[in-house]
This record gives sequence, structure tokens and C-alpha cells, in this order.
Amino acid sequence: MPRTLLALGAAVIGAAGCVWYLPALSDLRAGDDRPPALRTAALACLTGWGTLAAVVLLLLAQAPWRVAGAVAAVGAAAASSLAVRAGLLRRRDRREAGQWAEQLGAPPVAAPGRPGRTALAWGLSGVALAAAGTPFLVRQLLLA
Repeated sequence: MPRTLLALGAAVIGAAGCVWYLPALSDLRAGDDRPPALRTAALACLTGWGTLAAVVLLLLAQAPWRVAGAVAAVGAAAASSLAVRAGLLRRRDRREAGQWAEQLGAPPVAAPGRPGRTALAWGLSGVALAAAGTPFLVRQLLLA
């Protein structure tokens, strides 16, 4: 696959990702008006999308594959570590809110709901369909 085509596809995905990185940017710009967990999660989001933009530029500049791969790996590691830190901060915030509610005699703060088995089933069926369709796609590409 030509690098330019790959860069174009990644750029389109990056443009579509504005539904994630524009709110994250506004959370960061709000500064201390947002809790640290939210700001750290926003930074993780912007790091991930910024990494995609950097890889697109490297692909358009015809940089070696190793360089683009290294930038992608470092960016993914940085975004992942920031996301983990945001999760830990969020958990600490919930624990503190529960302690405050307990001291005030208020009902305990409920944790937000988690995706149920339905989301897991949809996700796994999508992975299974992708895995089942990959050999067919590879065969079509090789015969073309």
C-alpha cells in the first residue's frame, strides 16, 4: 500500500476524531475548573490524536517505516500511561466523594454504570467477523 494512501486514510480518521479531541481540548483549556482526572484523560486523548497527526506527517514526508513506527509506539505508550493515570485519579476522586458523603450522612455516591454483557457480545462478534473476513480479503488482494 502506498504511504500516501495510508496517510490519507489516517488523516480522514484523524479528522473524524474531532468528536473526541475537541472536547478534550476544551477540558484542558478550562484549567482548574475541571478535576485533575478529567484534565489527565483529556491530555491522554490529545496525546493519542497528536500521535496520529505526527505519523500522518511522517508518512507524507516519506520517512522510513521504522521512524513512523517508533513515533506511533512512543505516542501510544504515552497516551496509555496518561489514561491509566487518569483512571487512578478518577478512582481516588470517587473514593474521596464517598468519604465526604459518609461524613455528611448522605447516601453513598454511586459509581457510573459499566457496559454490560451486550456491549461485550457486540464487540466480540465484531472481532470474530473481522477475523473471519480477513482471509477472504487477503485472497482477493492477492488475486487482483
